Amino acid sequence: MSDPSDVGSATAEITEQALLNCADEPIAVPGAVQPHGVLLAVTEPDLTVVVASANAAELFGRPVAGASLDDLLGDDDGARLRAGLAGDLAELNPLRVQVDGTEVDVVSHRADGLLLTEWELVPGAEQAGAAWHRRLPTVLQRMSAAATLDQLTEVLARDVRAVTGFDRVMVYRFDAGWNGEVVAEDRRPDLEPFLGLRYPASDIPAQARALYATNWMRIIPDAAYSRVPLEPVANPLTGRPLDLSGSMLRSVSPVHLEYLANMGVVASMSVSLIDRGRLWGLISCHHYAGPHRPSYSDRVAAEFLGRTASLLLHTTVAAGEQSGVVEVAQRQAQLAAAVGRAPRGLAGALTTGEVTALDLLPADGAAVRLGGQLRLLGTTPPAERVEPLVRALLDARVDATDAVSTVVPSAVDLAGTASGVLAVEVPGGSGDFLAWFRPETLREVTWGGNPYASKVTSTDGGPRLSPRRSFDAWSETVRGTSRPWRDHEVAAARTLAGDLAAAALSRAEEDNRLATALQRTLLLEELPTVAGIDLAARYRPSAADVVGGDWYDLVPLPDGRLSIVLGDVAGHGLSAAAITAQLRHALRAHLLRARGPAAALSGLNDVIGALLPGEMATAVIAELDPASGDVVVASAGHLPVLHATAGGADYVMDGRGPALGVIEGAPYREARLSLAGDDRLVLFSDGLVERGRGDLAAGLEDLREAIRSGPAEPQALLDAVLGVLNPPDTDDVTLVGIARA
Repeated sequence: MSDPSDVGSATAEITEQALLNCADEPIAVPGAVQPHGVLLAVTEPDLTVVVASANAAELFGRPVAGASLDDLLGDDDGARLRAGLAGDLAELNPLRVQVDGTEVDVVSHRADGLLLTEWELVPGAEQAGAAWHRRLPTVLQRMSAAATLDQLTEVLARDVRAVTGFDRVMVYRFDAGWNGEVVAEDRRPDLEPFLGLRYPASDIPAQARALYATNWMRIIPDAAYSRVPLEPVANPLTGRPLDLSGSMLRSVSPVHLEYLANMGVVASMSVSLIDRGRLWGLISCHHYAGPHRPSYSDRVAAEFLGRTASLLLHTTVAAGEQSGVVEVAQRQAQLAAAVGRAPRGLAGALTTGEVTALDLLPADGAAVRLGGQLRLLGTTPPAERVEPLVRALLDARVDATDAVSTVVPSAVDLAGTASGVLAVEVPGGSGDFLAWFRPETLREVTWGGNPYASKVTSTDGGPRLSPRRSFDAWSETVRGTSRPWRDHEVAAARTLAGDLAAAALSRAEEDNRLATALQRTLLLEELPTVAGIDLAARYRPSAADVVGGDWYDLVPLPDGRLSIVLGDVAGHGLSAAAITAQLRHALRAHLLRARGPAAALSGLNDVIGALLPGEMATAVIAELDPASGDVVVASAGHLPVLHATAGGADYVMDGRGPALGVIEGAPYREARLSLAGDDRLVLFSDGLVERGRGDLAAGLEDLREAIRSGPAEPQALLDAVLGVLNPPDTDDVTLVGIARA
């Protein structure tokens, strides 16, 4: 006994193969035409027939292969054809000619290096008459006066039916998934209405939609026709089947003919509706009473109405949504103003103001992630689910969906709050975003027949889909979707994200200017003159103009000693510069009253814990007695001081404690040494030895060697160190050198 899962898997594979076979069906090169006309493909300029439909001899009364169109037409008609071919074929079509006393319309176009001429008998075509064509200006006036999409499509359906005489004319609109809905209809009174019915995307496969997007008109006068093959099938210039994608006589897919037969449609015609280059929908015409072939001029009139409506679609749809567009634009302006007024409080401007991000769009919830902090407004998914959901959508390059579980299957349980999600990233690379959420909206959808009832049919070429046989109204409740997002809503969200990015950039630039100015006040314009001591300092800012937390200071003490300080506050920019200023002044006060550098660092650690919780800094202090050369060193998490003597250079590893702001009440110790003769003392920041090297130990060793072999005079020594180490310019670099004079 077979496993049911194996059967299901096999069925799915067959269905998938059937879909692939339908997608691969050569509908543009069927190798045949419909029998209501004749196709002749000719070379130019001799106009010799190289491909002809098999019914050509019936029209011309003789074989046409190898004949010239000049031979098949009279002198006058032949001359008119050649004159028209020299110009725009759109102005030539149709060329009315006589073939054995019968009027024929000839329509020409070029494809595959050949001139394709299609010959359609005038007799037998239904004529709307001159009266309708005289009314064309009135019809166009009614279309242009339509204030809503409903009004426009109603006029379109009514007047296309009037000019073509079909039993039913529908205006059919595609949704985002290429399902179609009948949005307008004009029909014979005894026919059941199709208005409001929906049809699945599989009714018009992708390759058929591609042809509709390039060919405005398609007609099948008799869906029960027998196809007429081309002789030969291949284009002699290319060796491939002749491209009939632009042919009005092109034979259609057997699946489509089966579809029409199942609907009871004997004749059909369609006119494409194209909005700004994209297929928007179709004017679909059905006839049930028997074969039906409107004249070429009437079909051109219907196509003209379709083209005119296409030009009006965008403005008409926009007008119907105008009130919503205006409301969103007003809120967008209010939020932009709020962002402009509060560049340092963007999150608050969007979440606590009179107008919030949630007010921008019709939505039940919103999420604002700025500066790495997430804030939620209204009804949203749980906070821990919001960011992963938005990230998944942005990674999939989907900024708006009304069925989020189709993009992120794991979000299926969020339908109650987030069936619809609109998410936009705030530019800047910080990972910040804005998002809006709409809940599931249960919808009752009525289809023209059960869309899931198509079956797979076996053919010589493999399985293919067979269209459903019933088109009776079939309803289902659609779950997991929300009210769709409009284009103007997506545009407003993107604009707000751009406003935030611009405000953040402007704020960052202003902060950096302020920080630079503040940091300049922390750097000594000139070093103090201390008898018996040579001093030198170098400060090199980051090339990116991003202000760091480096600072140095020289503090003369009342008893004649000198405190040399070098510190580094965690972070960059204005906040780091502001903290640096506070720590510098606080440390000065402690140095003036404390008993030694360790006590000063302990006092500064208490200041950070009490007044600046969460901040962290490192600092090193060398307290020098100029008279004796005695030095007391204390460090709070900073890189060690380097002491160079005649015998070499060593780092002062004693007197070290934890960084400031890390441990409350941390103990700090002191190391003692003496500067004698040509001894030198160098204090430095991590930018000299750490950034860009990847190996701190190697950087410290390079510095030791540069100091050991460098000149004795501090000014020259610091310049030599910078030259040898050549530190990267991605961070601030600070050095202070001390020697006895």
